Amino acid sequence: MDSLCGVLSTADPVRGPHAVPVVFAVDDAGRIAIPIDLVKPKAAGPLRRELNLEADPRAVLLVDRWDRNDWSQLWWVRVELHHEATLGPNGWGDLAGRLAARYPQYRDEPFARLLVLKIVGLTGWAASDI
Repeated sequence: MDSLCGVLSTADPVRGPHAVPVVFAVDDAGRIAIPIDLVKPKAAGPLRRELNLEADPRAVLLVDRWDRNDWSQLWWVRVELHHEATLGPNGWGDLAGRLAARYPQYRDEPFARLLVLKIVGLTGWAASDI
């Protein structure tokens, strides 16, 4: 499977929409894990997306694919989410394993935290049957 990425959108109570590119994994219970990793440099303390989810647990993940030479391959999926928890090392289990399997950079599970969001809605479109 391709190593998909998407754009996570949360709502900043003051500034409005806040969108950031993310990688993710989905489990069989319809939960999406988004890592707060130790691979890329980050500011100290919680990230804006974490603070936004504390204030408003709703979020959207947009994932798409396009091929500039073959538009019959176009598709997009909009996943409506509800923040459930931020997991520490004791709660990673299956979700961390799925991230490690999908993204080689995460093979050793270098996560500070995992954001866990429940899928509550799904819409999408494809140019052809996929």
